[in-house]
Amino acid sequence: MSKITKDSVSAVDMAARLEKGSLCPVELIEETFENIRASDPAIFTELLEERALKEAHASRQRRREGNPLSAWDGIPIAWKDLFDIEGRVTTAGSVVLKSNAPATRDADVVANATRAGLVSIGCLNMTEFAYSGLGLNPHFGTPKNPHGTGPDRIPGGSSSGCGVAVSRGLVPLAIGSDTGGSIRIPAGLNGVVGHKGSSTAFPKGGTFPLSPTLDTFGPLAADLKSCIGVAEILNGRAVATPKPTPISQLNFFIPTNVVFKGAQEAVINNFEAAVRALEMAGAKVTRGVCSEFDEIGTLAREHGYLVGPEALDLHWDLVHSERAAQMDPRVLARILDAGDMSARDLLVILRARARLIQQNRQLLGDQIVLFPTTPITAPELKPLEEDDDLYLRTNKLMLRNTALGNFLDWCGVALPNGIDENQMPTSILLSMSGGREGDLLAAALSIENLLTQNLS
Repeated sequence: MSKITKDSVSAVDMAARLEKGSLCPVELIEETFENIRASDPAIFTELLEERALKEAHASRQRRREGNPLSAWDGIPIAWKDLFDIEGRVTTAGSVVLKSNAPATRDADVVANATRAGLVSIGCLNMTEFAYSGLGLNPHFGTPKNPHGTGPDRIPGGSSSGCGVAVSRGLVPLAIGSDTGGSIRIPAGLNGVVGHKGSSTAFPKGGTFPLSPTLDTFGPLAADLKSCIGVAEILNGRAVATPKPTPISQLNFFIPTNVVFKGAQEAVINNFEAAVRALEMAGAKVTRGVCSEFDEIGTLAREHGYLVGPEALDLHWDLVHSERAAQMDPRVLARILDAGDMSARDLLVILRARARLIQQNRQLLGDQIVLFPTTPITAPELKPLEEDDDLYLRTNKLMLRNTALGNFLDWCGVALPNGIDENQMPTSILLSMSGGREGDLLAAALSIENLLTQNLS
């Protein structure tokens, strides 16, 4: 495994500097905006400079008085542009919604972050309506992946701005959504950490949905402790870090079907190097077929995808109006494709999903599922902009591994585990059954430390 070089900064380290008084909240926020303005203009859809400076000044005063709202009072945070921010229109990466009424209140997670003293910097770019794993956006531009050599590479999506903003070190924390991989894919492609909760892990009030059944949320950050800390804050709890579970006490399951098909050599090599490191540290590793994966594939071929009819229902009036001409044609086409599904198709999928979640939960037990976050590293941007067929094929491949976890309602953590021959990051995905976030994160802390040692 080769070392990943990145500029991303740790929220945990930043909190320690704020606590010591060696970092001023106001100067931090002013520098943050300077860095953002000097960077890729496609990363943010809107900056919240007036709000952020007001919050920073209040944070500085609280710190001077020895009365911070939390240990992370004054830390910058940015939001994927589907979380409501009071007083602005939530665009969800689309120009079609600009005429909507501004939000009357912050989304629940935004409000919880504000109550802990975090400073909201701005709204991050995304695929229109969060409906792609590649991260392209013809309206606000596509953020460029900061890694690699040669032509521009994609950021991954749909939380494209999140992955790039953290990887470039513009913000220590970015909060995204994940319906089929939209946190874990950009985390993986940009060499940062991404954590997706299961369906009930985070408050959902004030968020723009894609698929109410599959939508989940979570943070991207430079390190797992930062993800864990902000996850607590987003839930209105105090910052706390679980005790890492020794690797010798961990059991892993590596599926041999589906997830390695079409994978790049570097992705497989870096994955296997990580597995060897885990085994040498005393972990138990089992490989075998995950029958649920095959059934999910059969359901998709015979009945379609669950996200389709839910997205079509949400956007029905829009996609059947003149305003549809303002949408990304590729997003529009994907939404309309669900019109071919029947009511029975949807019911079959929903019944099967409920059964497979329970079946898989019993089979996994305490095991951590392990496989590459994405089968490929970030491909070049330009060919995907120009070729619709290539776009569709690549999007399907990019979402394949991560979407399995959404269907089975897993929680997941994507960790950097190396680079390919073009200096593009690879990533390893750890998953457990829904509701096992605490167990997964405690295990992932030890795994991250092991991977970091190997990368060094």
